[in-house]
Amino acid sequence: MVAKRIIPCLDVRDGKTVKGVHFLDLREVGDAVDLGAKYAAEGADELVYLDISATLEGRKTFTRLVSSISERIDIPFTVGGGISSLADAARLLEAGADKVSINSAAIRTPGLIDEIAGHFGNQFVVVAIDARKIGGRWTATTHGGSRPTDRELFSWAHEAQERGAGEILFTSMDHDGTKRGYPVPTFAALCGSLTIPVIASGGAGSIGDIAEVLTEGKADAALAASIFHYGEIPIPTLKAALAARGIAIRQ
Repeated sequence: MVAKRIIPCLDVRDGKTVKGVHFLDLREVGDAVDLGAKYAAEGADELVYLDISATLEGRKTFTRLVSSISERIDIPFTVGGGISSLADAARLLEAGADKVSINSAAIRTPGLIDEIAGHFGNQFVVVAIDARKIGGRWTATTHGGSRPTDRELFSWAHEAQERGAGEILFTSMDHDGTKRGYPVPTFAALCGSLTIPVIASGGAGSIGDIAEVLTEGKADAALAASIFHYGEIPIPTLKAALAARGIAIRQ
């Protein structure tokens, strides 16, 4: 059995880790490098850093930050936010990131998935899908879930896979930051229909929530932020509890 992964997510604005609900009401929760190093030491399997800076200078700060993370942290980490070209991806991978995550740009220009995967390899490309249920249909959104697109979750995930994505990071925008659990049946259906790994995001509030999405939801990894940033569920505690439930976890 392939071990499930636990992945803290760090939203970064101008070098600082921030957290909010539905990407709103953001507040600082710590230094991005120090926090990442802490999670690595506690047993995180991977990290995801998402740049939510709005300015060009913020993007430059993030690239420098990626170099610092690479020097300090010895577990794989993915970076995303504002990547809209092969050059953007190359800049961050060359700075030391292990993978890049693309979202809005992939929706605008699906060929970007092919381009990055063709240049660097499928294993370097994560396609992030922020979706919410609108009229009974899981609709991919942009701009923090505020702008619906014409893309449907399942068909878009399949297209991303065919174009060369190595993983799908699906965030339920209806659940993000609420700590009320993941949409488990949706994850089960999505994971069952794809051949590439799916990372579950949006809604983790308890050990039970994570256990459920990794088992009944068939997710390959669980991504969370609030429960780690605020010390509600330490990573060692989470891993021990999941292992006690018979879930294969990297120790």
